[in-house]
Amino acid sequence: MHFILHFLFSPLPTPALIGLFTLGLSALVWLITRSKPVRCPVDLNKQSIGTKGSARRSALINDDTPMSYYYDDARTLYEGFQRGLLVSGNGPCLGYRKQNQPYQWLSYQQVVDRAQHLGSGLLKKGCRAASEEFIGIFAQNRPEWIISELACYTYTMVAVPLYDTLGSEAVIFIINKAEIFTVICDKADKAITLLKNCENKLTPGLKTIILMDSFENELKERGAKCGVEIVSMQEVERIGKENLQKAIPPKPEDLSIVCFTSGTTGDPKGAMLTHENVIADAAGFLKSLECLNAPVVEDISISFLPLAHMFERVVQTVMYCSGARVGFFQGDIRLLVDDMKALKPTVFPVVPRLLNRIYDKVQSGLNTPFKKRLLEFALARKHAEVKNGIIRNNSIWDKLIFQKIQATTGGRIRVMVTGAAPISPNVLSFLRAILGCHIFEAYGQTECTAGCTFSLTGDWSTGHVGAPIPCNVVKLVDVEDMNYFAANGEGEVCVKGTNVFKGYLKDPEKTEEALDSEGWLHTGDIGQWQPSGTLKIIDRKKNIFKLAQGEYIAPEKIENIYIRSAPVAQIFVHGDSLQSCLVGIIVPDQAVLPQFAAKNGLSGSYEDLCKNSVLKKAIIADMVKLGKEAGLKTFEQVKDIYVHPELFTIENGLLTPTLKAKRAEIVKLFKEQIDNLYANLN
Repeated sequence: MHFILHFLFSPLPTPALIGLFTLGLSALVWLITRSKPVRCPVDLNKQSIGTKGSARRSALINDDTPMSYYYDDARTLYEGFQRGLLVSGNGPCLGYRKQNQPYQWLSYQQVVDRAQHLGSGLLKKGCRAASEEFIGIFAQNRPEWIISELACYTYTMVAVPLYDTLGSEAVIFIINKAEIFTVICDKADKAITLLKNCENKLTPGLKTIILMDSFENELKERGAKCGVEIVSMQEVERIGKENLQKAIPPKPEDLSIVCFTSGTTGDPKGAMLTHENVIADAAGFLKSLECLNAPVVEDISISFLPLAHMFERVVQTVMYCSGARVGFFQGDIRLLVDDMKALKPTVFPVVPRLLNRIYDKVQSGLNTPFKKRLLEFALARKHAEVKNGIIRNNSIWDKLIFQKIQATTGGRIRVMVTGAAPISPNVLSFLRAILGCHIFEAYGQTECTAGCTFSLTGDWSTGHVGAPIPCNVVKLVDVEDMNYFAANGEGEVCVKGTNVFKGYLKDPEKTEEALDSEGWLHTGDIGQWQPSGTLKIIDRKKNIFKLAQGEYIAPEKIENIYIRSAPVAQIFVHGDSLQSCLVGIIVPDQAVLPQFAAKNGLSGSYEDLCKNSVLKKAIIADMVKLGKEAGLKTFEQVKDIYVHPELFTIENGLLTPTLKAKRAEIVKLFKEQIDNLYANLN
């Protein structure tokens, strides 16, 4: 300060003094404003700690007792929402928009009041305030979904999501299995689907359909003919407001949701999750994000992943408990970028499929050597910062090169969580650099509510799914027929903790397969402990099969390697005990295929390239090369492929709502092509 005063009041300074002062002031400003590295509260070389019984727990907690909650006043989902109302000061809660319009917001109090009105209306219409009362929710993500769910929790009822894409047979199965008498749905076409089932006497128990959107009177008359009342959500809320009942909140051990996992084969299984299960899983993530001070009241999340999927449910639970807000996409995934630009979210739950699209779009834009070299140089600079724990989006490289990419997500993302499927290490590293935000990878399944491991702040390595979260412990058990042994740090991943489900609804046989006598959930995934105490998923116990020569094959492991091939957007590996080798179905990446073809001296339309036998051989060669580099044995490599021009999607029934391949459906659809591949090989 003395130097500055002397400078200001001394005779006119010389150019040298001015330069010196400017340099000193710049250095001072840089020291004050420079980005500081984020540090993890635990030793990153010791992220998990061994407990008795060969299990490992998070190093974030001080003893072997798993967390049940994070906030003392939020031990159920009902209490979590009440806490959000309090800490936000009745701030904005649920956002929605119409195309080309700004987001509109419902406050926490508005949501709480509407939930109480709806819940009271359900009671007036004969529903019971009990954890045996199951209410179906058949809708796309929107504020009314959350209001319906909270209405259930306000009166100890249980929400049972019906997926938009489960298919009519699965919807019938769930309604009957859970004995659902009341379904809340969004659109008239869903009500018509439900009514058809009633008219055909397939769901005799269904008595009431509550519609969020407006509908014609003919629909009401059609329902009356088969004994089903069709009523608007607005009307039920009005009835409830006139007959308001005092809240009958649930206890932590009460059921909150029965989440039917779509599965790749057979009927759906209803995972029974208590309030404690969901709150504990949310607590595990909150503890893991503690050093980032996330989330806070000012945070905003965008909701586009299915609300029937527990990954999205837990993220939203974290937001509501913290008094933060959630904005819903318009319902059309093609408008997601537009929604994100309008919402400017700070918290972004995402799946690898979407991140791969961002990665591919950037790569496809590198159409000159100069652009490619410039990006590589900028990436190297940002990678160096990330490795030092500096995560930011305001560097010179962000302003010059990455700003347009960041703008597609709204430009304010600070926390991104990816789950539901593996993500390629190179894609993860790439996006951490160009997006300038914290990207965490989570691993888990519906049966442990959502996540059981989570990568920690400050650990920017890839190729693992993090350490156990603080609400559970993880152990590996021997899988002898696949040569995985816990003594070698490998085996089936098993989870035990306050987030592990209570079993499958009315299915003791399947429950016994998943939960052993000591309460350990057997996931079916093969894990490997890393020296840092993190977990790496290396294989899959389920979906394994034998080839004719007796070799065991885990197709998902092979698919995770082949998907790294640039021209491959989707891959399905097939084999059976009557054949001695593997074949595959691949869907090319439409943006990358023309460039890949050009490198091999080929050209043509996307459809023509898919039929080109020369290009097919080039794709196989690229896949086999990756397989060799990853250590695949000869019998694990595909010998031939069929190139299919259309993506596997949820809509065409080839992917589950969590984006896993429906293996039985794919085999059935491509039976002719698979048979031809083997016939030509033989």
